[in-house]
Amino acid sequence: MNIEQLREYCISKKGVTESFPFDEHTLVFKVMGKMFALVALERLPSQVNLKCDPERALTLREEYDGIIIPGYHMSKKHWNTLYLDQLPPLFLKELIDDSYNLVVSKLPKRTREQLGY
Repeated sequence: MNIEQLREYCISKKGVTESFPFDEHTLVFKVMGKMFALVALERLPSQVNLKCDPERALTLREEYDGIIIPGYHMSKKHWNTLYLDQLPPLFLKELIDDSYNLVVSKLPKRTREQLGY
């Protein structure tokens, strides 16, 4: 999966916006104003930071040693950095979905209802 494919998948989700709140090189995807994915556009190889359940984050880091690492410039407990070109696209989509759903699950009930959750 390349960055454009990742972008298209992220923005296809309900309630998602994209912006550059930090600088012109860091693309951020938010659901209802809360971050669930960050992409450093100039970083090679291509990477994405995704939110993750803390226990699963550790498991993924062990299973995909060197491919999924603690979140770069993020809370190491809640975020992972993934190397896009080293993971299957369907697995990446699953991890994007998990990040999105984790953030949505923490939104107020009324906001979740607006999203159809």
